Amino acid sequence: MILITGGRGAVAAHLLSLLLQANRPVRVASSNPGALQAPDGVAAVNCNLRNPATFPAALSGVTEVFLYAEASHIAEFIDAAVAAGVKHVVLLSSASVLNPDAASDPLARSHLDVETALLASPLTTTLLRPGSFAGNAAGWAWAIKAGRPVSLPYPGSYTDPIHEQDIAEVAFTVLTEPRHQGRHLHLTGPESLTFSEQIDQLAEITNRPITVNHVTRAEWKQEMADYLPGHYADALLDYWQAHDGRPGPLTDTVEQLTGHAPRTFATWVRDHATTFIE
Repeated sequence: MILITGGRGAVAAHLLSLLLQANRPVRVASSNPGALQAPDGVAAVNCNLRNPATFPAALSGVTEVFLYAEASHIAEFIDAAVAAGVKHVVLLSSASVLNPDAASDPLARSHLDVETALLASPLTTTLLRPGSFAGNAAGWAWAIKAGRPVSLPYPGSYTDPIHEQDIAEVAFTVLTEPRHQGRHLHLTGPESLTFSEQIDQLAEITNRPITVNHVTRAEWKQEMADYLPGHYADALLDYWQAHDGRPGPLTDTVEQLTGHAPRTFATWVRDHATTFIE
């Protein structure tokens, strides 16, 4: 039995579909299982990664786990997983842990702490370290639909946007092919694109004019104050500044594990065009 945590996430939804197509026994978990639309025959269970009391029931009978990185109770999760007989964990981590200053970066540190705990445990652990999710562009949807400019403090900053379906396909491979277990996998999309280039592709594909408002760091933090704690905002700003005008390295890991090149950012936009036009 495979347990998928974070069941309402885009990666989890794609992974669930792939496992069902392969006739693999699977259980999907969420901190709000009532909000899940699980297919017939799939159990939706309560597993709140911030509430250890929910761990034993969710893990009962499970041998493999697809785990979202939540550091607050990772030690208790590991103990419950070992007690339940779990053998293998696939962690959705982040490429940010590869940065030299990861331990002092609050965004990277949350993933790094989970990685460290799992790697020190008896559980075989496979690490998925994607760079920038293509889905981060959905954060611009409200402004685009409202006909307002998108605020960017570093429009020339590069990211390596990866489609959530590619991450799910890699997760499926490592969950179903034991030879890949225990690997540390850095995942990227096929292109290193600036935010401005992503905006241009969005405008072309959705046939909507999109303008960019080049704001200061302080102005962007103020705009995001109701949605993002200040220390996380600073970490993002530092990351974007470090990659301003500097394309990042790309990997061929997705192609190695799935047999096809990773999907482009333009493909992601076409797959989610209604996010920006309805």
